[in-house]
Amino acid sequence: MADLSGRVALVTGSTKGIGRAVAEALAAAGADVAVSSRTPADVERAASELDAVSPGRVVGIPADVSRVEDCRSLVADTVELLGGLDILVNNAGIGVFKPIQEISIEEWQRQIDTNLGGVFYCSKFALPHLLASDDAWIVNIGSLACRNTFPGGVGYNASKFGLLGMTEAMMLDVRDQGVRVSIVMPGSVETWFNDHEPGPEGAWKLQPEDIARAVLHVVSYPDNALASRIEMRPSRPPRR
Repeated sequence: MADLSGRVALVTGSTKGIGRAVAEALAAAGADVAVSSRTPADVERAASELDAVSPGRVVGIPADVSRVEDCRSLVADTVELLGGLDILVNNAGIGVFKPIQEISIEEWQRQIDTNLGGVFYCSKFALPHLLASDDAWIVNIGSLACRNTFPGGVGYNASKFGLLGMTEAMMLDVRDQGVRVSIVMPGSVETWFNDHEPGPEGAWKLQPEDIARAVLHVVSYPDNALASRIEMRPSRPPRR
């Protein structure tokens, strides 16, 4: 296991699902971790549960990443409470799956503002602190929808295609300054995303812990190496 002792990580959308698993993995590796989501009660509960079993400190900071000022405060509070920032994992996201004829302007804007805007805002506010780190990472959690379209994905695909492009451009912007940027793109993950209820029928899917393992692997690379994109999918999906 990677040793992240002394490192500080911020994981957005981390009270359940992929984000929760990532926060758990980083904390178990010794990092101090800030967990966050929009719901204060969920944040408080997740932080308390993780802090009780983790070698590092875990704090909870509520934030809606679709809001610029929430992102600014989220980063600032993380740095104030934990003493710096070395790893930013942009995981928060929503899904509204409707064809263009049916998706509302408000649903479009909320999805773009969260899935794309939130990553931009958090990354922009985090960068001054990451530049002060000697081992800095931004890891964006994307999806195979970053490059595979599907009916009803007009908003979701737009946000995820944009996320992939932004991640790769950001990587080129900051790699010479010592900040490494990567994207993990999973498909078919058994989580509560979009009000799904996990159950035995989803055992063939990737599990949140699989994605967390990939993130931990990425941030463990030596300083001469960068896994800039990782695609993940179930090894044995049901035959159609």
